[in-house]
Amino acid sequence: MIKTNNILITGGAGYIGSHIVEQLVKTKSNIIILDNLITGYKKLINKKAKFINGDVKDRTKLTKIINDYKIDSIIHLAASLNVNEAEKNKKDYYENNVKGTLNLVHACKKSNVRNIIFSSSCSIYGNCEGSVSEIKKPNPQGYYAYTKYKGEEIIKKFAKKYNYQFGILRYFNVAGASSSGKIGEINTSHGHLIKNIAIQAFKKKPSISIYGNDYKTKDGTCIRDYMHVSDLTDIHIKTLKFINTKSKSLTLNCGYGKGYSVLDIVKILKKINNKLIINYQPKRNGDIAKIYANTKKFQKILKWKPKYNNINKIIKSAIKWEEYC
Repeated sequence: MIKTNNILITGGAGYIGSHIVEQLVKTKSNIIILDNLITGYKKLINKKAKFINGDVKDRTKLTKIINDYKIDSIIHLAASLNVNEAEKNKKDYYENNVKGTLNLVHACKKSNVRNIIFSSSCSIYGNCEGSVSEIKKPNPQGYYAYTKYKGEEIIKKFAKKYNYQFGILRYFNVAGASSSGKIGEINTSHGHLIKNIAIQAFKKKPSISIYGNDYKTKDGTCIRDYMHVSDLTDIHIKTLKFINTKSKSLTLNCGYGKGYSVLDIVKILKKINNKLIINYQPKRNGDIAKIYANTKKFQKILKWKPKYNNINKIIKSAIKWEEYC
């Protein structure tokens, strides 16, 4: 049980946020969602949570929410997420991801907030060979990764000044949908591979684009570590409990520790729908060749074991959600 009373989730009407809310409303906590509904959806808003239409760029509104609802814990997910888009719209990404995080932290001044979970990304590590652990020095290659790195630095910088513990969670690739069948990924603009695969599974003339086939990997395509969204949700809740009860801050990788190439994933869809056409496209700016998580730290600290660690199950749950939504 989470021993916090009032939890603010920024971006709580989005893909990952809605899964976290679905689990947290089962506790005795009061859940407040802040979302501007640009990449979040009314359909994903849990009726047992309090929803506020708002933006993290509005510091005044953030401060009022935190004080009015006596927020003691924040899970900060609100951000712009498209790696390729970030290279073209750097100003917007800086405003949303960096300044938005700075606003949130300053809004915690003289408040009840004692815990902040920050949604970060494995992309801050840059190109890696083999598994990567939390001790690796960040080396962000793309602008999206840079904004996430700056967000981490802001969270860390103000922790002592504003008296809060933090949990920085570096996501690897998140996919799949809730077993409840009520929530899953809707947005298609982020360019997520498994989301795209699920969409193509139902088409008469399915096609999928692979961006780059000359990376220094086993088959020339990017290698990623895919984690089921329900397992990632569980990590958020366990991290919140840890930093709240132990009064210790921490940074954790969130992945399974196994890499699959883009072509590996596409071949799974090929078995489901053998009419699939593969289109090879130029590399995208900001993409890194190969990365997967070293998971020893979070397994040791959180005593955590995955429940959905199976790539076929992840893809099937995404396809099932696509059929539903």
